[in-house]
Amino acid sequence: MVQTPSNMMPLGTKAPNFCLLDTVSGQQKSLEDLTGQLATVVMFICNHCPFVKHVQDELAKLGQEYPSKGINLIAISSNDIENYPEDSPDKMKQLAESLGYEFPYLYDETQEVAKLFDAACTPDFYIFDQELECVYRGQLDDSRPGNNIPVTGKDLRNALNSIIAGEQISSHQKPSVGCNIKWK
Repeated sequence: MVQTPSNMMPLGTKAPNFCLLDTVSGQQKSLEDLTGQLATVVMFICNHCPFVKHVQDELAKLGQEYPSKGINLIAISSNDIENYPEDSPDKMKQLAESLGYEFPYLYDETQEVAKLFDAACTPDFYIFDQELECVYRGQLDDSRPGNNIPVTGKDLRNALNSIIAGEQISSHQKPSVGCNIKWK
């Protein structure tokens, strides 16, 4: 398990537009379709990564908690499914349903969306404001597989709660760390 950090998209970067298959609904979904009223969280995840498995329950909680507060979550998997069949769309749908993900779990078959976001790892998190400008990019929290720090989502939650409260998000943002995206 090689640890790869986020590339840390520059704050203020406009969210790249995309249209991808939502593996749960079977429909094509665009960023425009999925944008939240206050903010939008885009996260690059996958099924097989131990770093993502470590935080899956917290992701499900976030997906249940924040949409009612005007913040939508979007998950995208960009991994090469030929070499990582566990990340295939049918397995993505099964996992999303079993974990109770209430957010779309999109499949980036061409990997173009991951490249547009300069995503490097799974999980990789981005928050975009109402103008779809990047206001946060980084880690969920300090927990990693095997470090005995509880998964709380503290860093991402603090940023989201600042948005809800109309407060400035701290510019002190730590990169996420996870498995590298499995490029073709």
